[in-house]
Amino acid sequence: MPHDELSTLHHPRPLLAGEARSFQLAVLEGPDRDATFELAPSSPGRILVGTSASCAVRLTDRKISRRHAAFEFVGPELRLSDLGSTNGTFVNQTRILGIVLEQPTQVRMGNTVLEVRPRDEIKRVPLSEASSFARVIGGSAAMRRLYPLCERLAASTVPVLIEGETGTGKELLAEALHEAGPRAAEPFVVFDCAAVAPNLIESQLFGHERGAFTGASSVRRGVFEQAHGGTLFVDEIGDLDLSLQPRLLRAIERGEVCRVGGERWHAVDVRILAATRRDLDTEVQNGRFREDLFYRLAVTRIELPPLRNRHGDIGRLARHFWSTLGGLDIPLPYESFERYDAYAWPGNVRELKNAVLRRLALGELADVGYDEATQDEALQAEGLDQILALDLPLPEARHRVTEALERRYLARVLERHGGDVGKAAAASGIARRYFNLLRARHREESIAER
Repeated sequence: MPHDELSTLHHPRPLLAGEARSFQLAVLEGPDRDATFELAPSSPGRILVGTSASCAVRLTDRKISRRHAAFEFVGPELRLSDLGSTNGTFVNQTRILGIVLEQPTQVRMGNTVLEVRPRDEIKRVPLSEASSFARVIGGSAAMRRLYPLCERLAASTVPVLIEGETGTGKELLAEALHEAGPRAAEPFVVFDCAAVAPNLIESQLFGHERGAFTGASSVRRGVFEQAHGGTLFVDEIGDLDLSLQPRLLRAIERGEVCRVGGERWHAVDVRILAATRRDLDTEVQNGRFREDLFYRLAVTRIELPPLRNRHGDIGRLARHFWSTLGGLDIPLPYESFERYDAYAWPGNVRELKNAVLRRLALGELADVGYDEATQDEALQAEGLDQILALDLPLPEARHRVTEALERRYLARVLERHGGDVGKAAAASGIARRYFNLLRARHREESIAER
């Protein structure tokens, strides 16, 4: 198609519900000059741009990060977001965090100039009619776009890397993929890299022989052998110690394990599903994750959206949790719906579930601490006006406000309970493990800012 037809839309008709315009991405300057990529509304989730082989738009410019930016169709809109790249993403000489693209637009990343060109071609956005996939519940467009991909992944036996923020339901999706697949009758075994002491991980993964170390009084099969014939779900794979990653890679590639203290290799037949809250492309780039293991795990990948981007799902999930957790006799109070809809849910679906459970257990007392005036006062103290003055896109402004609220909330609830993490987590209505993850994340950010 000639350039003029791509870059100029001649009296385009308004888009109808469920429709979106296709785009072409053309490289005008840089090492990949003259390359073109299609940006189709049918893409499930984000279309990643970067130098990593896992990116749909893969570029060779060394000034571009492994996972530099992402395009995403949200309804009829095409959005471009920078993914915390080293050298930034620029539109009209302005560094951007996120922007909606409608007209022909030039974007600069590193030494590369890209032009995003809307096509005259209009397509129906393929969304599943389902409001769930197995036990994964969600009728939002963000979730229904994923269900056809989930069905294809469930029918296969290839490794899948499930990405997403903490609490988005990665383990639940992994279990759903197993239950809907050909290995459903076989074991589904979970290994959480973040929940096992570093000195025990090797034994947990591969098993040990009797006498292999102090306390090894009997033979123990590792999770690979336990999952034989079925599925092994490796949660928080990004937290696995670098020294153990070669052994994990060998086990996956060769289909055999050797127990700690043993000499014999045991054949295993497992499907590998892995999940991470981390950006593994960045972890590879920083030398904290092996590139060969990353490519072996990311044969296919799926990214779960955060709850704040799943429009309409908060109420649906809240009602589901209310009924399944014991609230069958009375409806979920309307004021709870209002509070839930107004909250950003940094802990995602897991935090919402815990909030509903707390409301069931404590009644109106559960809302103490969620008063709007209290929230507003806390945010003002963290500089809400200064954040608003930055004129950031809504997702980034919301993220900064949420981060500020989290920091103050964690400090306050810990102080109120004398530093007792267990009591603080219970009072917060979130799991202790998630509470500790939040603390660790904010601690790392504080150190980085010094």
